[in-house]
Amino acid sequence: MSMYFTYVLFSKKFEKIYIGYTSDLEKRLASHNDGRNKGWTKKFQPWSLVYFEEFEEKTDAMKREKQLKSANGRAFIYSEIILVP
Repeated sequence: MSMYFTYVLFSKKFEKIYIGYTSDLEKRLASHNDGRNKGWTKKFQPWSLVYFEEFEEKTDAMKREKQLKSANGRAFIYSEIILVP
């Protein structure tokens, strides 16, 4: 059975967060930090995995990603996970 993950990455150098979901957390983190990455995350490398949650259903991981991207979700991330003043 596949598991799905909702995750939060943090770029300490730029004080940026990235929220996503995946079925392969290790591979996804590596792709965000790959120098050949052409996406938004390339310019804020390196990324560290600071938080993740595991789900049996892809739809649940997607729903949680959406929640974390909301104002309340970002407040939770900054106050409980990253602890940026």
